[in-house]
Amino acid sequence: MFLLMRSLLVVFASVSGYFIVYEIAGNNLAYIGLVSGLLISVLALIFEDRVKRTPLRIVLGGAIGLIIGLVVANLLTYPIMLNFKSRYVELAAYLITNIIIGYIGLSIGMKKGDEFDSEWFANLFAGRQKDGEPKQAKGPVLPPLVVDTSVIIDGRIAEVCETGFLEGTLVVPQFVLQELQYIADSGDPIKRARGKRGLDILKQIQTNRKTTVEITDRDFQEIREVDSKLVALAKELSGKIITNDANLHKVAELHGVRVLNLNKLATAMKPVVLPGEVMNILVLKEGKEHGQGVGYLEDGTMVVIDNAREFVGKAIDVNITSVLQTTGGRMIFSKVKEDLKRAAYQ
Repeated sequence: MFLLMRSLLVVFASVSGYFIVYEIAGNNLAYIGLVSGLLISVLALIFEDRVKRTPLRIVLGGAIGLIIGLVVANLLTYPIMLNFKSRYVELAAYLITNIIIGYIGLSIGMKKGDEFDSEWFANLFAGRQKDGEPKQAKGPVLPPLVVDTSVIIDGRIAEVCETGFLEGTLVVPQFVLQELQYIADSGDPIKRARGKRGLDILKQIQTNRKTTVEITDRDFQEIREVDSKLVALAKELSGKIITNDANLHKVAELHGVRVLNLNKLATAMKPVVLPGEVMNILVLKEGKEHGQGVGYLEDGTMVVIDNAREFVGKAIDVNITSVLQTTGGRMIFSKVKEDLKRAAYQ
């Protein structure tokens, strides 16, 4: 049905263009009207498709700019057209002036419309109820959270959602689901397991009553990379991106998009360890250097213990000597507590 309506529009515009030019210039130039009507109808369909994917504030700004541009164009051309004796020159001047000034108004209106705050624009139309009574304040509108593929596969987002710390709607684009499905169908068993884990995590988040998940079909066909699509979607929704990808984090910030990085959150939530503190650590294995032992905290932080090789398999008290923060995480260096060392030599 929709395709039939589009076809009828093209036919109607082409026939109308033919007869309009036929009445003005005769049969010799009528084909120009036919081609012009065809081109105008195709451009109108392309414009319609673009408008569907454009936020309302930009469409409204463009419409206002176009109307103002056409009004100005008609005010300018009316006195000028009085001096033209040729009907064709008059028509050409009228069309060229309206097209140029109308386009300028449309372009400026769309750019200015994009500068409006989306939340303010939504509140402008949602300020009153249908009966005309003012709405009661419901608090600030929370920005949507666009979810990246890496953070779904990682799995920790499900636990964060369970705690209730994430507020707002989690937006999962269809192209992210397609990437998850592609990974789940991979011939590599490791990638396949990661993809299936991501799909299970997403299903777990959907069943969590503390979180609202929205699957969106919004796509950007002109953009190939998934990361770039995520940035474009977050900008369009005026939302944030949830990710573990450091490169995506940097690119999003360059585009002015706010990012929630779960890796940074995990680092910030690690307990503070200061030199001189005493901790009880289970020595799991030998270290790289002679006599070293290695253990781990509950959050996975590696603890390197000097002279702890003989205590492998035992939980011992250690003195923290230094803490090293690297791009890959945090490492803690320590040594065996003095009284344990003396007892081992006795």
